[in-house]
Amino acid sequence: MTNKSSNTSTTLELDPVLVSVMANRMDGIVREMTNTLLRAARSAVISSARDFSCCIVTGDNHLLASAEGLPVHIFGAHLQTANMCKYHEGDLREGDAYLDNDPYGGNTHPADHTFMVPVFIDGEHLFTTVAKCHMADIGNSIPSSYYAAALDVYAEGALVFPGVRIQRDFKNIEDIVRMCRARIRVPDQWYGDTLAGIGSARIAERRLKEFCAKYGMETVKAFVKDWTDYSENRMADSIRKLPKAHLVNTGRSDPLEGILPDGLELKVIIDIDPAEGMIHVDLRENPECVDCGLNTSEASATSAVVGAIFNSLDNDIPRNAGSFRRLTFKYAESSVVAAPTFPHSCSVSTTNVAERLVNITQSAFAQLGDGFGLSEGGTGLGAGMAVISGKDHRHDGAPYVNRMMLSTNGGPASAEADGWVNYAIPVIAGLMYRDSIEVDELKHPIRVKSLGLVQDSAGAGRYRGAPAQEIVYEPVENPVQVIIPCDGQFAPPRGVQGGHNGTPGETELINDNGAKTKLPNLVNMHLQRGQSIRGRDSSGGGYGDPLTRDPARVLHDVLEGWETEAKARDVYGVVLTGRIDDDSLAVDQPATAARRAELSASPDAAS
Repeated sequence: MTNKSSNTSTTLELDPVLVSVMANRMDGIVREMTNTLLRAARSAVISSARDFSCCIVTGDNHLLASAEGLPVHIFGAHLQTANMCKYHEGDLREGDAYLDNDPYGGNTHPADHTFMVPVFIDGEHLFTTVAKCHMADIGNSIPSSYYAAALDVYAEGALVFPGVRIQRDFKNIEDIVRMCRARIRVPDQWYGDTLAGIGSARIAERRLKEFCAKYGMETVKAFVKDWTDYSENRMADSIRKLPKAHLVNTGRSDPLEGILPDGLELKVIIDIDPAEGMIHVDLRENPECVDCGLNTSEASATSAVVGAIFNSLDNDIPRNAGSFRRLTFKYAESSVVAAPTFPHSCSVSTTNVAERLVNITQSAFAQLGDGFGLSEGGTGLGAGMAVISGKDHRHDGAPYVNRMMLSTNGGPASAEADGWVNYAIPVIAGLMYRDSIEVDELKHPIRVKSLGLVQDSAGAGRYRGAPAQEIVYEPVENPVQVIIPCDGQFAPPRGVQGGHNGTPGETELINDNGAKTKLPNLVNMHLQRGQSIRGRDSSGGGYGDPLTRDPARVLHDVLEGWETEAKARDVYGVVLTGRIDDDSLAVDQPATAARRAELSASPDAAS
């Protein structure tokens, strides 16, 4: 086979075993990047919640390796490296590092600071290592890296860096550091996270040099071609297993009081061509840009749809430029989906609308029939994922800002499995960590009063969605500013193939006298001592008829406390006998058969 790079052409046959070994070594390098960043970062949103991703991109700007990177982060990384090359054409050199967070130029949203290091082998720019980190504070006009209500980028207030060089000859460019420290509320935390991001990219630079020294330039270039070609073939083979189809699906984001009273109607059109082994996506029939932070960048919107497509195909397809060749996209101009125009804000580009795009794409595949696609997963950054800030009485009033990850939404059911409990949101799909309560209480002056799963909240089905979670927390001493850019509090996550819908979320303020007030889906308030916030996240939708669920699974859910005996009987048609408190609870098989026959004859009783 012939391998062509930008500078060199080689003809080299590689053993498939060697290609596999080299591919796994690439993922190993990305995992070492991940561990470096996780251990070295200062903010809890990175070091505890793991809201970051690492990957390796080729020198000619094609994604090569991403390991367990978040889908919303990695699918657009090559757009950023391409801009880095464009902005600094002829001036890239070893020892450089670059910072990019420009949503109009390939990044997701301004909160994701992306650190890029070009890697040179024998004078050739062969790779770029990428570490993308969601920063706790980015200089927004409010103490939050999410600002859904921002009317434009000026109201948002974020510092934006379009492919800016921040290191030359392995040394910081102090002008950039000084500028950030002057504008960011927690400068030491930001600087620590920045050093961790650059350090992560530098670790990969070192390992890639070792990799190339071991295998040689010609072998490495042949590997890149063979691995991406193999990935393309795997993707094409998986698409060929699907029926030819024209799929259309829609969904609606939550309304924003005073800004978008009806929310946004979103549409995804998918054409599956198994003969060609191609999937064509049309995103043009979506609203124009809106005067708030919900506009999605090209990277965010595309990655949302790509991630959902991967969710619906074989689960071992490599995620790189090779497999992406089997997908095409059409975009509108000046659209809330994938085509924001300056100065429209993209502050929550990675969440609200992007989450809906994941849901409507993966549930569209369920239109192919039983066994295809997924239901909708729970959406929204609820109270347990709020950005909190204030002055810490334990440290002489020192300021703090952090995005928590304490409670999460329930995951969608598939044709093969129940939803994942610690799913978080669709663009994350279980790849982030849930915070430790104890660590968050040590880092910030809050007290978590309770955290648990919500009984009977999951969307029922042959496979059920994951249940919702509920959290209650309060300030310890000083007021705590709480900012929640929530979605998912109106329309429930939808079930498919006869599966039931999940349940939407909700947020309440509880005063010191116990009085409760329902809060809007956008929250920006100061929580006073004696007050607390109760947040309930949304759950996942179900897949398939609940009356076909294995009764043993229903019994397990009741024993775990996730479902009640009443729901088992009235929704799943499973009659239990015995007691839950003495380990005698069991399925009454004859009564269950009779109950399911009764419910099947009266569909309204099972809805």
